[in-house]
Amino acid sequence: MSESKVKKLLDEPLRVVNIGLEGFATELEQQGVKVIQVDWSPPAGGDTKLANLLSKLGT
Repeated sequence: MSESKVKKLLDEPLRVVNIGLEGFATELEQQGVKVIQVDWSPPAGGDTKLANLLSKLGT
C-alpha cells in the first residue's frame, strides 16, 4: 500500500466491527467511535472436541 493511501486511511474517522465482547464496543462508543457489534461466540461454546464433531455434520 502506498504512503498516500495509508495517510488517507488514517485521516478518515475510525470505524470498527467488533466481534464478541461487547465491552470493547462500549468503550469505543464512549470515545465517539462508530461501532458495529456482532453477537458471536465460538461454536459449541469453545469445546474443541464438540466443535470438530459438529463440523463433520455439514459434510
